[in-house]
Amino acid sequence: MGKNKKEHFIFILMICTIMVFIMSCYNIAIMEGFSANVFKHAVMGFIPAFIFALIGDIFIVRKIVKAITSKLLKPEDSMKKRGIYMSFFTGCGMVLWMSFFGAVTNVGFGPNLLPAYGMGIIKNFVFAIPLNLLIVSPLIRTIFFKIFPPVINKDLQDKTA
Repeated sequence: MGKNKKEHFIFILMICTIMVFIMSCYNIAIMEGFSANVFKHAVMGFIPAFIFALIGDIFIVRKIVKAITSKLLKPEDSMKKRGIYMSFFTGCGMVLWMSFFGAVTNVGFGPNLLPAYGMGIIKNFVFAIPLNLLIVSPLIRTIFFKIFPPVINKDLQDKTA
C-alpha cells in the first residue's frame, strides 16, 4: 500500500495502531469483563504491544504474506482483490504473532504458555479477521487514499476514455 516506502510505512502504522488498540481492548474484556478498566489497561499496555506488532508486521509477517500472495495473485488481479488477500493473510500472521505476545505477557514462559497461546489464537482469530477485513482495513484504506491519492495508470486511463 502506498507509492513508496514512506507511504507504505504510514499505512502500516495506521492499521497497526487501530488493530493493536481494539484487539487489546477485546482481550482485556475477555479476561476481566467489560468495564472502564478495559480502556485504561489497553492504553497502559499499548506501547509494548504496538512495538511488538510493528516489528512482527514489518520484519516477519509481511515477508511471509508477500511469498504467499505472489503465488496466489496474478499481475492483472484488481487492487481490491490484492487488498483483500493481503489483509486476510496479514491478519492471520498477526494473530499468530500477537497471540504469542499475549500468552507470554499473561502466563510467562512456563507450562501454561502453549495452552494459553492456543486459546489466544482461537479467540483472536474469530474477532481479528472479521474486524480487519470488514472494518479496519476498508476504513484505513479510505483515510489513506484521501491523504495519499493513488496514481492512476496513464495507459489504463487512456483505454477507458
